[in-house]
Amino acid sequence: MKTDTIQQEILLVTTSTFSKQQWCSKDSADSSRRNCSPAEQLEEACWNGLLDLLLPEIMEKSSSGKELYLWHIRQGTSCLQIELSEFPKQVERPFSIYPNFFLHTISYN
Repeated sequence: MKTDTIQQEILLVTTSTFSKQQWCSKDSADSSRRNCSPAEQLEEACWNGLLDLLLPEIMEKSSSGKELYLWHIRQGTSCLQIELSEFPKQVERPFSIYPNFFLHTISYN
């Protein structure tokens, strides 16, 4: 029996007020995080597991009911593309929601 692999992409716009919130670091003694941009702080918060707390209603589960693993965060000009899946798998560019993958083809239409 063949089971389908669950793969999820989330696109967070880094120019929104949601993304510009002050995010706390796990290591409160680390003063170097204060000099980071809001997008970098949000990316670190996602790596530290805050994504499940921020967006619980859209987080997919695997076919066995387990949480998906965060494999990659790609930082764009004004967005963060987050890739979640059961195991590392290449995102198919034609089906991706990441703007840099498809914007150059819009002029062809």
